[in-house]
Amino acid sequence: MIFKQVKRFLALGLLCTASSVAQAETIRLAVTDLVGMEELQREFGAFKEVLSKKLGADIEFLPVTNRTAAVEALRFKKIDYVLTGPAEYIVFKKRTNANIVVGFSRPDYFASLITLADSPYTTVSSLKGEKIALGSVGSTSKHLGPIQVMADYGMNPSKDAEIHHTSMNIAWEALKRGDVAAVGMNHLKFLSFRNKEMKKENGLQPGAFRVVGRGPDLPNDILLAGSHVSKKQVEKVRRAFVENSDEIVDAILVGDDNQKYQGMKFLASVKDEDYNYVRSMYKTAGYPEFSDFIGD
Repeated sequence: MIFKQVKRFLALGLLCTASSVAQAETIRLAVTDLVGMEELQREFGAFKEVLSKKLGADIEFLPVTNRTAAVEALRFKKIDYVLTGPAEYIVFKKRTNANIVVGFSRPDYFASLITLADSPYTTVSSLKGEKIALGSVGSTSKHLGPIQVMADYGMNPSKDAEIHHTSMNIAWEALKRGDVAAVGMNHLKFLSFRNKEMKKENGLQPGAFRVVGRGPDLPNDILLAGSHVSKKQVEKVRRAFVENSDEIVDAILVGDDNQKYQGMKFLASVKDEDYNYVRSMYKTAGYPEFSDFIGD
């Protein structure tokens, strides 16, 4: 009798131990456009808590100093998942053969070329030979997107225009002063600047600006899994996003920088070929190998 009770006790202990091991699964996550643990926690802390609960796993943030560091961390299995942008995906895929988990859609996410409405620049082709201000080198929507819009309309950005990279705030003021003929930026940023103008004393009205060219909606930000992560776990994570979409979106929107995801939807059917337009941007920028981040 005592022997049977001991066996039951040991069996129960083994079950509890096995359960603890299962619950102790750790998933390591990086976000490419945030540097430092403080930023990660501020922007994605609530997201981490919700997703951890849905997966029944511990999510551990790994801060990365830059995009190249994130690629190396994924390649050498120091992280399991990475949230990154469409321009970064091209390099991740080339250098790590990472797998798509889910897309983070961004409504109205496309690149525009903006001029002053009373300027002579009414078409993309009218910008040939002129100064155009763009954002940081390598940005999907503030650099690569706008130069691809130029290429789509028959311009050669490296030869047909004088490109200046600067902050969007400086670029906007330069446009208003007439120091540049046009500014390239993403559509939502343009609307934000335009709305702020309306609230300023003697600010310009929306009719003072003209969009002379716009690209298609850009591919989504994306959650990638390293090639070392099992298909079973990838499917589990994908299912958690889709089945708990509203709750996870609300958690993401806690972060100030994450307001770009307002109105977003998780997309489970994202494919590699959806990013071929971004590959065209790389070629236009002179990086046809897709193996290096532009601007690093």
